[in-house]
Amino acid sequence: MTIRILLIDDHTLFRSGIRLLLQRQNDFEVVGEAADGVEGIKRAKALHPDVILLDLNMPGLSGLDTLQLLVQDLPEVAILILTVSEEADELAQALRDGARGYLLKNIEADTLSAAIRDAAAGKSVIAADMTAKLVAQFRTQPRTTPLPTVAAEHDKLTPREREIVQCLVRGESNKEIARHLDVAESTVKIHVQNILKKLGLSSRVQVAVYGVGHGLG
Repeated sequence: MTIRILLIDDHTLFRSGIRLLLQRQNDFEVVGEAADGVEGIKRAKALHPDVILLDLNMPGLSGLDTLQLLVQDLPEVAILILTVSEEADELAQALRDGARGYLLKNIEADTLSAAIRDAAAGKSVIAADMTAKLVAQFRTQPRTTPLPTVAAEHDKLTPREREIVQCLVRGESNKEIARHLDVAESTVKIHVQNILKKLGLSSRVQVAVYGVGHGLG
């Protein structure tokens, strides 16, 4: 299946570079570009892409305002924030407003491609560097702030799975976890999948937040 992608970013050279990068993938088609939020919304409504890569810092209509309007008009489209901003507040707001993921512009090409495929498949994707910041924000918020509510299933986790939850709380990637625990990266992926299943969660970020809320990290 071909994943149809729309780029919304005010930097022409950056859009051109991303387009060239994505077009190397046989399953990607960049169907359009836009230099600002207003134009991006018009293109999105006309083209109905599967995934939108959206910058936050744009002149005129902001990225977050654009996101809200896109989610309102095209709720079925997966929107990935692709930005230089490492502010936890903007990350949290983007997720609350309906973004499928939050990525930084220093991302590796293969990681970006994988994130687009995951987003198109309905998964949430967050830059590993930002996961730790999001968790830190939850740590400092008052306890009255709602956290993801999941039944206390962590007693089902094995000791190794608990170790991996602690690593996720710290925002470590699979590669970093594998190095830290001296196991294969493929083994880490299997453990993460088992953790998600046991806790009834759908993303690494939710596991990290769950870990903080239940004293596992």
